[in-house]
Parts: sequence; structure tokens; C-alpha cells
Amino acid sequence: QVQLVESGGGVVQAGGSLRLSCTASGFTFSSYSMGWFRQAPGTEREFVAGIRSDGGTTEYLDSVKGRFTISRDNAKKSLYLQTNSLIPDDTAVYYCAKTAFSIAAIFRTPKTYGAWGQGTQVTVSS
Repeated sequence: QVQLVESGGGVVQAGGSLRLSCTASGFTFSSYSMGWFRQAPGTEREFVAGIRSDGGTTEYLDSVKGRFTISRDNAKKSLYLQTNSLIPDDTAVYYCAKTAFSIAAIFRTPKTYGAWGQGTQVTVSS
């Protein structure tokens, strides 16, 4: 079955960096666009970054542009999110997600994703 396992979260001071990783199994990773979402307590899950199946196109939440970079290694079936210049508002559980359909496009709506990881906590202290 489809499995997505995130790692790399932690506690970091404002201005610091973390590299989140997501290892995929149970499906043809290179055929699906992927995304990173986050959810803070009391808020809805929000799109952070997405990458097309071939890695050729990426999209970002406006507030993370220039600070976060999404990438993928299809040979390793892995998805990454490099987070730099972290601020306290970035504190959330970060989720890796697989789109529901094998379409070469990036989607920002959670409903368009068919599988999710368990999440990894990122906490940024001021």
C-alpha cells in the first residue's frame, strides 16, 4: 500500500534551518506530483510547496517564497523541503502528500491529494 514517511523536523531558533525528507513506497513515485502542507493548532491544513512529477515545476505559499525549497529525487523515491530563515509563524506539523491522480500539474487544495504521511513537527522559537 502507499506509504509516506516524513523525517527531519525538530526545534530550531528563529533564523535557523531544517531539511525535511519524505520517503515514499507502494506506488510509482515518478508519476505523481507531490506536495508539502502544514497545520498549526486550531488552523486548517495549508499548502506550503508543490513539485511536478518530473521536478520541472515548483510552486510555493507566498510567505515561504525565497526561504523554502522543494525538491525530489525520483530514483530514491524521496521528496525534500529545505527550510531556511525560519520564523515562529512556521511552527506547525508538516505533511508530505501524494496527488490523487497521475497528472503533471501542481495542486494547492488538500482534497486533490490522495495519501498523506504521519507528519513531522517543526517548532521555531523566538
